[in-house]
Amino acid sequence: MSTRPRTESPSRPLPTTREEQSGSARLAQVDALRGFALLGILMVNITYMASAYHGTGLEDPGLGGPLSEAVRWLVAVLFEAKFFLLFSFLFGYSFTLQIDSAERRGTRFTPRFLRRLTGLFVIGVIHAVVLFPGDILTLYAVLGLILLALRRIQPRTAIRIAVALLAVTAVGYALLALAVAHAGGGGTIAASTASAAAEATEALRGGPASVVGAHLQVLPDVAVLLAFFQAPSALAAFLLGLAAGRRRALADTDRHQRLLRRLQWIGFTVGLLGGIVYADASLNHPESAYQLFALGLDVITAPLVAAAYAATVFRLVRGRFSRAVVTALAPAGRMSLTNYLGQSLVCALLFTGFGAALVGRVPPIGIAAIALTLFAAQTVASRWWLRHHAYGPLEWLLRAWTTLSTPPWRPHSGTRSPQP
Repeated sequence: MSTRPRTESPSRPLPTTREEQSGSARLAQVDALRGFALLGILMVNITYMASAYHGTGLEDPGLGGPLSEAVRWLVAVLFEAKFFLLFSFLFGYSFTLQIDSAERRGTRFTPRFLRRLTGLFVIGVIHAVVLFPGDILTLYAVLGLILLALRRIQPRTAIRIAVALLAVTAVGYALLALAVAHAGGGGTIAASTASAAAEATEALRGGPASVVGAHLQVLPDVAVLLAFFQAPSALAAFLLGLAAGRRRALADTDRHQRLLRRLQWIGFTVGLLGGIVYADASLNHPESAYQLFALGLDVITAPLVAAAYAATVFRLVRGRFSRAVVTALAPAGRMSLTNYLGQSLVCALLFTGFGAALVGRVPPIGIAAIALTLFAAQTVASRWWLRHHAYGPLEWLLRAWTTLSTPPWRPHSGTRSPQP
């Protein structure tokens, strides 16, 4: 489970110096990437919210067929395990911006950042219990403590630690796959899995207490998934983002066009080949040694795909369609926390007993259509909101707690801070 860029608001004063204009453009492309990551995270999270069978290796009864299978494949290959890495990279990158901002203002960084992590953790717990157990904010809050402890390391050291984390995790999965294969086990889905998924579906269609109870029941399994699959990769992406921020790698992407093209080539070839293996193992060979091997392979190849996506966005925001890309994606990225939780709220109202209780009743093609429609609505709503407000609602609340002050509500009253 997964989980969760900046344009000029029409009401924001226009940059007047070349330096301000350059800084505005840099922030816009980062916000655009964050907005794009939101779309990918929604495409994954909604599949878990729409079906209690997703991730079990079993098809949801009545939702099979060639078209459904094709959509599941596309989501697994192109989206799963890729987009939380983009968000994690941006978390590490924004961490360096927050440090620089604190140093310029002469404020103490550590207490503010700790309050920020506490705020994210509390919001994440509420999110996981009430709306979606696959919350990523709690994991970010915990890993943020490690990032804080490592904030003084050199960029080269951060990159080496990140690569080592990914390599060790991949080797761990490979060794586990060998052990399972040697023991002759795996490859068989327990009969209890189907009954548990059916029971979870009925619980999610019940009233609010039933929905919360269903979430609480799966939280231990989700915690294991976060700890052993997402945490090492997220921390590695944190550190890569930290290194990129220290080296000002996103300050002028025009200078790195050759590198961006290389990242696209590697990610969309080697990376997607790994994604195909991961999808085949997950959809056709669950609970097998092959799936464990594929998970280890995906730990290595998913970052390549994520890097290719990032390179594509950065090239688009500096190309002929830059205005359209920034206008479409950056406002949603500026309100990433509000939009991330808003996605879960809308999906909970659609798929659980909080609202229409459609869990297990919408085929994958319908789920994908809902996701695209919801994200399109968020881009429009975000652009409208930021014409009249300095921050998204939850961004404002988190900033108020972080700074122990009252942030400006209107856009002309102040400037924007780095996002989590």
